[in-house]
Amino acid sequence: MSQWGIDDRRIAAALAAVRPRRDTTEPEGAASASAATADASSTADARDDRAPYDGHDERDGRDMRDERDGHDERDELFARAIWSVLVEPGDGVAGALIDAVGAVAAAQMVIDRATPRQVSGVTQAEVSPQAAQSGLTRWRERLRAADVLRSLDSAARCRARMLVPGDPQWPDGLDALGANSPVLLWMRGNGDLLRRPAVAIVGARAATGYGEHVAMELAAGLSARDVVVVSGGAYGIDGMAHRAALASGGGTIAVLAGGIDRLYPAGHEALLTRVADNGLLISEVPCGTPPTKWRFLQRNRVIAALAAATVVVEAGRRSGSLNTARLALGLGRPVGVVPGPITSAASTGCHAIVREQPVTLVTSTAEIMELAFGDDEVMGMPDLIETGTGTGAGAGAGTDAGADIDQLRGRVLDALRPRRGQTPSEIARAVGEGTDRVRGVLGVLDLDGVISSGADGLWRRAAVRSEVGATAS
Repeated sequence: MSQWGIDDRRIAAALAAVRPRRDTTEPEGAASASAATADASSTADARDDRAPYDGHDERDGRDMRDERDGHDERDELFARAIWSVLVEPGDGVAGALIDAVGAVAAAQMVIDRATPRQVSGVTQAEVSPQAAQSGLTRWRERLRAADVLRSLDSAARCRARMLVPGDPQWPDGLDALGANSPVLLWMRGNGDLLRRPAVAIVGARAATGYGEHVAMELAAGLSARDVVVVSGGAYGIDGMAHRAALASGGGTIAVLAGGIDRLYPAGHEALLTRVADNGLLISEVPCGTPPTKWRFLQRNRVIAALAAATVVVEAGRRSGSLNTARLALGLGRPVGVVPGPITSAASTGCHAIVREQPVTLVTSTAEIMELAFGDDEVMGMPDLIETGTGTGAGAGAGTDAGADIDQLRGRVLDALRPRRGQTPSEIARAVGEGTDRVRGVLGVLDLDGVISSGADGLWRRAAVRSEVGATAS
């Protein structure tokens, strides 16, 4: 039995199915063996470890060290799988705790019901006791071993692979997110694209013909220069950028807001399948997780962090692509903006951010290359300024309380359904928050008339939905 209270063999088989093979030179017959069978020797060693030690071990010291290293690696991977289930993307409190004591010890503190003061103490007060209390409350709502194993099994079924910090393919750009960096990434496709120079192309979903044409021209030009095109897989500008990169034989990465087994939007299922086959799909949330407004906004920080520069092709006043641009600026990354007709509503956001932020007007691929790499050729990733995004470890402790409540209202409302009733505990698990806080928000939304509780005591969204929360892309 492992330290997680789950059989070692069950954990080993689940992890082996979602990890890339290390040895690519093994014989063809060996390569066809299942992941679980390939890990049989390590599970046998796990059984030996539980047997009484009689002072005589036939294995030499190197074998024993290898075995210990294998167990350490397995615990690290499983701990990160636990954290991917417990937290919502960008949870700075969890990130600060993991940075302080490591993923394994941090997960064990949650399981052992550590106190808020203990969590605050091990982070050297980077996380306040109040923020720690909030974090522990919301994490424990999701603390179920079955959910962790289910997430691994679902990933194996859709042929997804787990990538964690320290892996050769882990992108250095994510380090700039600090405590808000993903605890892991799920990927389908060519993971080597994460180590290549990249530029993000984002913009409006309701794009005009002008915007779509410009996005395709820029993406094709970047592909011709061996630059990876990063975007979010959405309708409009995102989709055109991916299509142009694929058509040009270049690399493209689509960052998903939901589970990697849920290709969203549905109308882009064929496109995203092509990206998985010829480029790369990534997500930081477990398989089966639905895309929601707040997950789209958090997804944007990953797009910004992966790219040497972000280019906004078209954006309305409330476009989520402007959120990506601001996050990129917060990371010290350059942002390029394509101008549009002054009569076009699809470009009002572009023109506004040019007036308000230190961005650069770009009209060609050559100008994007100069913005991102200093010259019209791939120069490698520039030095990155590792500044906070405004949602760091202090996010749990130092954010404005009113803004935090407004965000939670939007998340709760987004999780509710008009017909299927839910308990406060179910809603809390869905949004990654404590039940008591969710009950308070439910009461406010009930007074606003946007939700209601039926005779069965379950909460439902009203038929006519109010606009609550931030705009997502």
